Amino acid sequence: MKEFNYDQDFDALDFRKHPELYQVGRGEQGVLLVQPYKNEILPYWRFKTPEIAKESAEKIYELYQNYKKENDFVGMDMSRKFIQMGYTRAMRYAHHKSGKKYAENGSVYLNDEAPEKRESALIFKEYWDTIREDKEYLKMKKEHREKYEK
Repeated sequence: MKEFNYDQDFDALDFRKHPELYQVGRGEQGVLLVQPYKNEILPYWRFKTPEIAKESAEKIYELYQNYKKENDFVGMDMSRKFIQMGYTRAMRYAHHKSGKKYAENGSVYLNDEAPEKRESALIFKEYWDTIREDKEYLKMKKEHREKYEK
């Protein structure tokens, strides 16, 4: 897999107009850089409570479905990244109420459980699993990588 290129001019690039420049990368790479998707999805990304997380995940999944109807793989993958990030960030807060895993000296903070954040994370995980099993998404991801990420 080709490494994610952080050297692109993300402020000037419109990845809707230039999907060939988009790289899937690993995990959530580029989630807060790729425009116009970042601005379209980020306002809905929240996980403070399970209720807020459910509303957020539903809305982002709705955006995913809309991008899918438009045959917009970049939008679909960016939606997946935000949903994945909802899971990973909520889980970090589930384990560490402050959201900080490491102290300034590099040591790991002890777990300080926040059960409501775990519940928020699991809401996002359901949507993330649904996307990861979406045959059309997987097909489009493979095609994108074969065509643009050699």
